[in-house]
Amino acid sequence: SVSSSSSSGRTILSLLLLSSTTTSTSAFQHQSSTNRLPSSASQHFSKVPPTNPQNNNNNNRRTPTAIDRRVVLGAGGGGILGGLFGDFGGGGGNAADAITPPGSYKSAGATNEVVKVVNGMKRRRLGGSDILVSELGLGTQRWVSDDFNAPSQEDVYTFMDEAILKGGVNLIDTAEQYPIPSGQKSKEGDSEIVIGKWMGDRKVPRENVVIATKITGGRNVTPKNIRKDCDGSLKRLGTSYIDLYQLHWPQRYSPQSNWGQSLRYDINADRNPYWRGQGGPTSFEDLCLSMEELVQAGKIRSWGLCNDNAYGLTACTRTAKALGTTPPSCIQGDFSMIDRKSEENGVAEAASPFNENVGFMAYNTLAGGMLTGKYIDVPAGIDDYVQDREKNEKRAKGNMENPRGR
Repeated sequence: SVSSSSSSGRTILSLLLLSSTTTSTSAFQHQSSTNRLPSSASQHFSKVPPTNPQNNNNNNRRTPTAIDRRVVLGAGGGGILGGLFGDFGGGGGNAADAITPPGSYKSAGATNEVVKVVNGMKRRRLGGSDILVSELGLGTQRWVSDDFNAPSQEDVYTFMDEAILKGGVNLIDTAEQYPIPSGQKSKEGDSEIVIGKWMGDRKVPRENVVIATKITGGRNVTPKNIRKDCDGSLKRLGTSYIDLYQLHWPQRYSPQSNWGQSLRYDINADRNPYWRGQGGPTSFEDLCLSMEELVQAGKIRSWGLCNDNAYGLTACTRTAKALGTTPPSCIQGDFSMIDRKSEENGVAEAASPFNENVGFMAYNTLAGGMLTGKYIDVPAGIDDYVQDREKNEKRAKGNMENPRGR
């Protein structure tokens, strides 16, 4: 595995691309594209060859193509637990006024398909895109942050040297809001800056790295801000394109955007003026069309969701396919051996290659460090204190003053 340190469980990002554990390579076949569209909305679009078959990395972005902006804009509206999901071979607008014919988007294959192995690390297809990602990736939430034991620039250079230059990893997950926490010695966007600086200093070929970054969610997600924030990330990363551009949390009210603390839908929260004022949240149509605009401009290769649920995922994929635009290729969420809600809340079913064909990227895979085993003998500071104050007070205070990480 790739980790920043034993004290930073969240620096590990594992890719758990959802698929069936009981299917064989021949069980899934994409439909032929010969002069016909899918017979139903549930069918996948036809398979197309990789963007550049001669590219050893299979990670070149596609060349921007001409598009009638009046039509598009006028619409307005395996991993560490491979046995769990298994290998799979093989706001607001009037968008309904001008929906383009379905079938424009062509799937490159089934999510989770192992396409190659690099330095012992499997590279899997991300959703139906032509992006191939390593099973493990580097998470960057605390890189160069204000946290007491945050990895420094020197530290994160070492992480990327070991993981990417030597270890077969090609995936880096970041966000415009990272690092967290920020405010004094660091500011939002610094994690993107240090990634771009490393690529420049090490002269890493751009196609050797898959960069996933995120736009800040909620009411910040508007067509205007999608363009503006993407340009900001491109500048900080020092690159001309982003491989995967994700919503950090949904553009609408969703209990899942509360990081799973409560999955109960609250209609009163949805009625809140924050969400319903000024025309309400950005529509799925405007979201899909704005992301397609970035795809056609060559600024992103694909897009995805984070901290969302089965409803948000399916609404995005169904809307994109109705519009003929690029659907999301990935949904990211917290998942570990002791946090398995994505198996039961509909996300696994929705993301399956038999259904929406979307990859699942897991964060917090070590459950805040619990699964490293470091708290077995000596509990976390506050727990140690509560369990036996008289006996453990000195040790507990020491660990609270100098924590062992999250």
